[in-house]
Amino acid sequence: MASSKPAALPAAPSKPKKRFRLFSVSQGFDMPFLIILMIILVVGLISQFSASYAYSYYWNDGDSFYYIKRQLIFALIGVAAMLFISTIDYHILHHFAIPLMLVSFVLLGVALMLPSSTGIHRWIRLPGLQFQPSEIAKFALILLFAHLISLNHKKMKTFLAGYLPFILILGVTCGLVFLEPHLSGTILLLGIGIVMMFVGGTRLLYLLGTVGLGVAAVIYMVFVKGYEQERISVWLNPMGVYEVDPDAAWQTVQSLYAIGSGGVMGQGLGNSRQKHLFLPEPHNDFIFSVICEEMGFVGAVLVIVLFALLLWRGITIGMKSPDKFGSMLAVGLTAQIGLQAFMNMAVVTNTIPNTGISLPFFSYGGTSLVMLLAQMGVVLSVSRNISFGRSSPLERRRDQT
Repeated sequence: MASSKPAALPAAPSKPKKRFRLFSVSQGFDMPFLIILMIILVVGLISQFSASYAYSYYWNDGDSFYYIKRQLIFALIGVAAMLFISTIDYHILHHFAIPLMLVSFVLLGVALMLPSSTGIHRWIRLPGLQFQPSEIAKFALILLFAHLISLNHKKMKTFLAGYLPFILILGVTCGLVFLEPHLSGTILLLGIGIVMMFVGGTRLLYLLGTVGLGVAAVIYMVFVKGYEQERISVWLNPMGVYEVDPDAAWQTVQSLYAIGSGGVMGQGLGNSRQKHLFLPEPHNDFIFSVICEEMGFVGAVLVIVLFALLLWRGITIGMKSPDKFGSMLAVGLTAQIGLQAFMNMAVVTNTIPNTGISLPFFSYGGTSLVMLLAQMGVVLSVSRNISFGRSSPLERRRDQT
């Protein structure tokens, strides 16, 4: 008699092993944003070396690599900070919104009280370190606005909750930066604030009234008080002023010479003539002029397209964010990059008066570069949370009550 054995049960399917990928969309990183950002950074470093080596050779005892070496070190530090911050849940920033804004007010006040031989109080200089408090104020303003909008987004149409506190904070911040004096920083902060209030839901009528008051104040300061009258004259008639007073219009005229000589295809990378001590600050505020001269109209358009793509992707991340806080952070931080890039390009092409503003990720400046990359880490942190649909605990408690 044959013994019957129980049929063997089919083996349970083995679970597929998860492969770890450092930069994957499934882990939250928005790869298009990261790729665009790294392309901008690499192009910026190449442009920085090309624009700075002649200036660096003259001013740093024959060391043509002085500026690019420092910029590269800060870029590596900034990328490391960006990747680290991108792994942190951005909701923790709720707790730092008010303290950081207060710290920025203190630092701006300290900068105003420090002695200056030029009458400009934009920097705080410490042994081995110098920075502009206005850079911290930009991030602090974005963070605080995002915090307040996320907690009051249902009341943003009202005057008391959706306009008054924001305009008071914006007024104090812009006022302190204006006293440095730092006109471009003031305009940039005002632009960031207006954009975030508009996206956050503030009534358009209130914003139009604010813009009207701002325009009226500028007209009064320029045409009645004579503030920055020389820059306005250079903007309206650069060659006319140059013929009478070459020093007053030198920077603008040399910038236009550089852009004009670039033509369609440019003189070739490294072949700029204006960077050889004709154009002041070729590695800083006027680096875009050197790009236009060396890479021509085509190269300039490519740089503009890169910034436009970064802005588009950042806003896309904001639109997909699971909560209002993340949305406003992504929109505010990318709007800062877009506004600053536009203002710099407008200055070097004499579209607007020369206000002295740097081109993000291109202009020389270590602390600024690290700060910008760290802020982009916050945007990547927002994109990381899109996959998991995590919303702010503060917003959840508010909705429950």
